[in-house]
Amino acid sequence: MNSFLPTVAKLPEGHPVKVYYKEGALIQEILLELYDADPAEDFEKYFNIFNQLTTIEKRFKRKENQLFPYLEKHGWEGPSQGMWSFHDNLRDQIRLLNGYNLEKNTDKITDNIPFLIEGIKRLMSIEDVKLFPNSLNLLSEEDWEEFYIGDEEIGWMLKEKPAPYPKIEPAYIHPSEDFTERKLSFSTDNTFHYDEGYMTPEQVNLLLKFLPIDITYVDENDKVIFYNRGDDRVFARSKGIIGREVKFCHPPKSVGMVLRIVDEFRAGTKDVAEFWFNFKGRVIHIRYFAIRDNEKNYKGVIEMSQDITEIQKLEGQKRLLDWD
Repeated sequence: MNSFLPTVAKLPEGHPVKVYYKEGALIQEILLELYDADPAEDFEKYFNIFNQLTTIEKRFKRKENQLFPYLEKHGWEGPSQGMWSFHDNLRDQIRLLNGYNLEKNTDKITDNIPFLIEGIKRLMSIEDVKLFPNSLNLLSEEDWEEFYIGDEEIGWMLKEKPAPYPKIEPAYIHPSEDFTERKLSFSTDNTFHYDEGYMTPEQVNLLLKFLPIDITYVDENDKVIFYNRGDDRVFARSKGIIGREVKFCHPPKSVGMVLRIVDEFRAGTKDVAEFWFNFKGRVIHIRYFAIRDNEKNYKGVIEMSQDITEIQKLEGQKRLLDWD
C-alpha cells in the first residue's frame, strides 16, 4: 500500500497533488484495460483505449511547465532533468506504437505495448515515492494556489474539470443581473412556460390564492374572467361573477367611475387609477391597471385591492427576523 495516500486524502478538493492522484487512478484503469486488450482480436477496442492513454501528454506537460519550475525555485532540479527524460522516452514509445497502429501491425503492437505499460507504471511509482511527497514538503500553500490557471490552459486527463484551487466562493449576483442559462432541476411536465419560468396550473392557482391581494381580471370585452379566491378577501366575490359585465359588478354610485376608467384604458390615454379609503375600520388601497399585449393592444383591466392598515403603521426599519 502507498503510505502517501492518506496524506493525499486529507488535501483540499482541487489541490494539484490531489488532482494528480485522481488522474493516476484513471491511468491505472486504462493500463489494466490496455493490458487485457488484444489488437489482433479487436483492433478498434484496443485503439480507443490506446488513444485514451495518450492523453497522458497533458499530465507530462503540466509537470514540466508547472510543477518542475516551482521545484527549481526551491532548489530541486532533479525532476526537470531525470523525470523529463523519462517523459521523452515514453513519448518515443507512444510515437513508435502510433506508427504500428497506422499499419495495423498487430504483432509489433503486441510486442511493444508491454514496454509502454511498464514504463508508465514505473514512472508513477517514482511519483508516489519521491516526486509528490517532496513537492508537498518544498512548495508553499501560496505556490500551490498559483497552479490552477496554468494547469487549466494545458488541461487534464480527467473527464470532468477539477474544481478551482483555492476554492472560489461565488460572488453574489443580484437577481436582476443574473442571465445564466441553467439546466432545469425540475420537470416541466404539465407546466406552461410563462414570460420567465414554468408553473403547473396547480402552482398558479396556489400562487394566486395565497397572494395577500384581491385580484379581479376584466377582459377586453368588459367581462369578468377571473378572481382569486383568498381566505381574507377585502371584498366578497362568488363564482356567479365570472362572465358578468363589469358594470354590473359595482354599486350604482361607483359604476360611472369604473366605466370611465375602462374607457380611458381602452383608448390608451391612461394606464393606472388608484384609490384609498376607510372600510369597516380598515384602510383599503385599490388600484386598476390597464393590460396590454406586446403590440400595445388593450386586453382588459386588473383590479387589485389590498388591506394596508398594518402597512401604514410601519416606521423605521426591521432587518432581523424576530421569530425566536
